[in-house]
Amino acid sequence: MDATTLGSVLALAGVLSGAVVAYLGKRGETAVTGWNTFTDQLQEELAAKRAEVTEKNAALAGKDARIAELSALRATDQAEIARLRIIVQSLGGQP
Repeated sequence: MDATTLGSVLALAGVLSGAVVAYLGKRGETAVTGWNTFTDQLQEELAAKRAEVTEKNAALAGKDARIAELSALRATDQAEIARLRIIVQSLGGQP
């Protein structure tokens, strides 16, 4: 094998290895791009879910305040009923 043939074979091997490296590099780039897109979508979904949970928590806080208000009204009503029973009993009546 003379020097020209050997040089051609080495050049061919270099070109083929360069093509393989370029192919693998492009696959890696595509994979990274896909991964970035996937993580971006997950982050958007997470932000939407956090907003939804915050909204639900605000609604629950409003309901909790209403429950507390109604509980206070009930306690007031029960105290008034007890007071009226005492008055009826003191007058000789049956509550």
